[in-house]
Amino acid sequence: MKKTQGISFFDKYLTIWVALCIAAGILIGKLFPSAPLLLGKLEYFNVSIPVAILIWVMIFPMMLKVDFSSVVNALKMPKGLTVTLIVNWLVKPFTMFGLAWLFFHIIFKTLIPETLANEYVAGAVLLGAAPCTAMVFVWSYLTKGNPAYTLIQVAINDLIILVAFIPIVTLLLGITGVIIPWNTLILSVVLFVVIPLVAGVIVRRLVIRRKGSEYFENVFLEKFKGTTIAGLLLTLVIIFSFQGDRILNNPVSILLIAIPLVIQTYLIFFIAYGWAKKWKISHDIAAPAAMIGASNFFELAVAVAIVLFGMESGATLVTVVGVLVEVPVMLTLVRIANRKRISL
Repeated sequence: MKKTQGISFFDKYLTIWVALCIAAGILIGKLFPSAPLLLGKLEYFNVSIPVAILIWVMIFPMMLKVDFSSVVNALKMPKGLTVTLIVNWLVKPFTMFGLAWLFFHIIFKTLIPETLANEYVAGAVLLGAAPCTAMVFVWSYLTKGNPAYTLIQVAINDLIILVAFIPIVTLLLGITGVIIPWNTLILSVVLFVVIPLVAGVIVRRLVIRRKGSEYFENVFLEKFKGTTIAGLLLTLVIIFSFQGDRILNNPVSILLIAIPLVIQTYLIFFIAYGWAKKWKISHDIAAPAAMIGASNFFELAVAVAIVLFGMESGATLVTVVGVLVEVPVMLTLVRIANRKRISL
């Protein structure tokens, strides 16, 4: 009974906590500008170390559930991977480009100069060509996704990024000289996949060996209840404190950029989850499949935007706005996925 009450509490009030954390982050950035400046210095190859630690805290409970014996079985279920890969690589980059062009060059034509509109489109494409690597473990955990299958989905997407990211960006933007920032990519994979996975596997085996599977499933895992939500809320505070001044100084620009990004996120989720529903793929596989495409590998997108267009460019601003809108929007999709569970 306790478990149900805890989940109901977060489901009922999570929107309020998210709103308060966003407001707190912006307020901290405005009233105590030295705080985000200090945190901003704790960065390595465009990866924020404080945010990385919080993501690690959020991911760890999911990694504890990875049973490598189930990884082999996951590979025997290709439908979920098919949805993930086709939506991520043959649909998402092109819908992102189309929506960005529609809004920045046509709908908002009188509000955005053409040169800036081109930069905004470029930033959107960089987001669209980089499906999520780290936070998808969080969304999978919150939707009770299959941890082994989620791991496989992320791993395969990471491999495809190596060969598909540059050609897609080059094709859609018509620019050459796009280079993957290998340091950012490798560091992100190590921090957000390898380290928490290895730690989770070691802890899982030690606890089961000493206390047994029943203790691990019913007692030990319960100790991490609320960890993911707490990490999410603290992440929001940090992210919005970094960009507090930019949000307050450019509210109209932030809003104009956010509109197509939010629409794209919902569109991709419903395409993937709707397809999974048609194929009768179970919820624990369908939800992560939809979440990977809906969210973005923003560390990679931000790093490439800075290299190609500069720190103060419109393209970089779009990738930053992508970071700002992702967590609140993805939390709404978590709730939608949990309400529309697919059962076999």
